[in-house]
Amino acid sequence: MKTVGKYLSAAILAVTLISAAGCGSTHRQEGTGEYIDDSVITTKVKAAIFKDPMLKAAEINVETFKGVVQLSGFVSSEADARKAVGLARSVGGVSSVKNDMRIK
Repeated sequence: MKTVGKYLSAAILAVTLISAAGCGSTHRQEGTGEYIDDSVITTKVKAAIFKDPMLKAAEINVETFKGVVQLSGFVSSEADARKAVGLARSVGGVSSVKNDMRIK
């Protein structure tokens, strides 16, 4: 009976370790915690852009990966693009901002 308990404990430990390793991050994939953090950052950046009356109607898409925010879409002027980048940088947790917006 003790042998069965040892094998069962070893099996549970192995499954736990494999599961934990699956939740870790790599250079191409976020871990679970990073994904949640990035979702919060994306929401805060979108809210900051939406609150600005000049950018409210702009077609700006926001994506975040490991704290790096990527802004894409269309704005009316270069000043609007700079404003959006500045708002994104002001959000806590943002490590850098990539500007892929186009002037229409």
